[in-house]
Amino acid sequence: MGYHTKMKDMPADQRPRERLIREGARVLSDPELLAILLRTGSSDKSAVELATEVLSRFSGLKNLVQAGVEELSEIKGMGPAKASQLKAALEIGRRLASVSESDRPTIRGPQDAAALVMEEMRHLDREHFCALLLNTKHQVLAKETISVGTLNSSVVHPRELFKTAVKRSAQAVILVHNHPSGDPAPSREDREITRRLQDAGSILGIEVLDHIVIGDNKFVSFRDKGML
Repeated sequence: MGYHTKMKDMPADQRPRERLIREGARVLSDPELLAILLRTGSSDKSAVELATEVLSRFSGLKNLVQAGVEELSEIKGMGPAKASQLKAALEIGRRLASVSESDRPTIRGPQDAAALVMEEMRHLDREHFCALLLNTKHQVLAKETISVGTLNSSVVHPRELFKTAVKRSAQAVILVHNHPSGDPAPSREDREITRRLQDAGSILGIEVLDHIVIGDNKFVSFRDKGML
């Protein structure tokens, strides 16, 4: 029985790709993750079986990282194309693992937050509402754009902000948006949105540390102004 028949006969809820979509990548075993990268097996092995053989040949993922394309290509069912795909994915993982926490910007005050986004946001012709997601050390995990366009409470909804923050396991956020006019003075709408998001964050246990309004090479910090 060939691979395609095996996969067709396999219940949908057991197929690696469907499980990943439904339950997330963390629930998959190493062979299942590799099987998704390989996509197909050989004439007598499913992709999962081929992935299991590859892991067995190199005694796990750790040694697999050191394997060359030629070594991988020698396994029946692999070939140069699959071996290259696998090596590329492993190299991405290796590079991510080499990024240490010390490489992440640390926010010690409003000036740090403003400096991080000033050049990117000061010349935008529309209002961009963003969030800096921080860990417990106030290191930046990510910068997420929440909305683009004139700010109002229907556009900047707590659901959109905190859905991303929870997904990234952020412990705190700094709100950031620009004023295309170049004047960073907060508007009434800015203050209302800030209070709304601060209240939502307190319920979820995610602190809104500040709201930075970016103008033309100048900024206003809600925390510095005693508005937060």
